[in-house]
Amino acid sequence: MRAVQVTKGGPVMAKFVTIGYGDQEGYDRTDAAVRDQAHAHDTRLRAAGAEMGIAESPVQVRNHDAAGMSVESGSFMSSALPVAGFAIIEAATLEEAIQLVSGTPCAVAHGVVEVWPLRETP
Repeated sequence: MRAVQVTKGGPVMAKFVTIGYGDQEGYDRTDAAVRDQAHAHDTRLRAAGAEMGIAESPVQVRNHDAAGMSVESGSFMSSALPVAGFAIIEAATLEEAIQLVSGTPCAVAHGVVEVWPLRETP
């Protein structure tokens, strides 16, 4: 569990990167009413400040030892389902972040959502 820092202005929320995986087949076999609720849930998350986007085709960037950059099309990681989208959300704890993403389209439409806590860099 991630602790919430309290400052003069109130609690400081932790940030989480979420990665949604899913495919059209899983989406299509999910009841339309469930999908509609999930999209409404995403709308509420956006209104609360979440930054969300649908994944496009990635590129890999390397610059080993700062000796020259190389760029390659395609993803580095592989999974059983394609990456569908990303979001950056704020929550007081990991448990709260999990609750927030449990109603999103990837979570309810036969996909999966990863939740990655972010640590501030020094």
